Amino acid sequence: MRVPIRMISVATTVFWIFLIVFAVTAVYSVRDVSFNMGEPQSTLTQDNMMILSLPFTVANRGFYNIGLLSVTTQISDEEGDLIADNSTTLPVVRVGEQATLVHNVTINATDFLWRNQNYLFDDAMFRVNMSLGMRIAEVIPVQVSTNVSMPWGAPFYNFSLGQPESAPFDLTHVLVAVPLSFENHAFFDVACVLRIQMYNAYGSLVGDTQTSVSASQHSSYNGFVEFNVPQDEMTNTGRFEVLFLTPPFDSGQLEVHYG
Repeated sequence: MRVPIRMISVATTVFWIFLIVFAVTAVYSVRDVSFNMGEPQSTLTQDNMMILSLPFTVANRGFYNIGLLSVTTQISDEEGDLIADNSTTLPVVRVGEQATLVHNVTINATDFLWRNQNYLFDDAMFRVNMSLGMRIAEVIPVQVSTNVSMPWGAPFYNFSLGQPESAPFDLTHVLVAVPLSFENHAFFDVACVLRIQMYNAYGSLVGDTQTSVSASQHSSYNGFVEFNVPQDEMTNTGRFEVLFLTPPFDSGQLEVHYG
């Protein structure tokens, strides 16, 4: 049975009209989809994983369902090296519905600080590339992306060991007190055991001690460490070697000169 050419022409015209109407309404429908990002939350877990959580609320007031709504984040350091990335997907947001998507990006704090221990002591700005993708009417792909900066606060910013002050202890030793201070710029509390070794001007180890320090987020620490040093080995100049013994900071070591 042959189909008249006119019927084919009419069917083709109807099909294209349908596609045009669908495309126009689908594009217009995007205007009626609203996105709101809540307050980002940052946490450090007991197993030393830093988790950045970004809550998104999507309200679909358009004409069509939204399919495969996805949020993808890539975090890079100041050198452009990738620190972490992740994607989170919602299968569908139906017409008239509101849905919440919590997008998490996880960073292994131990590996992160081991790779560059300067992040223990120096603030930095990381680059965050975020992209949002979806399918209007579960068919038409739409994607937008943006780059933003994310500050990194060093947990031991401006770490300092001051000038030693000595006082007689007995006939052969002096008691040496050294001021210790830092600022916790991180989003988490700091609790760490430090091992501090004291060397005199000739490179001889004259003192070795351990001390616990703690500072809540965005606060300062001020305290002292003490050494029992042989009197005849005490010099006005020298250096300290600081080892951080508590995860995730145990990748860090620092040399501080005095005098």
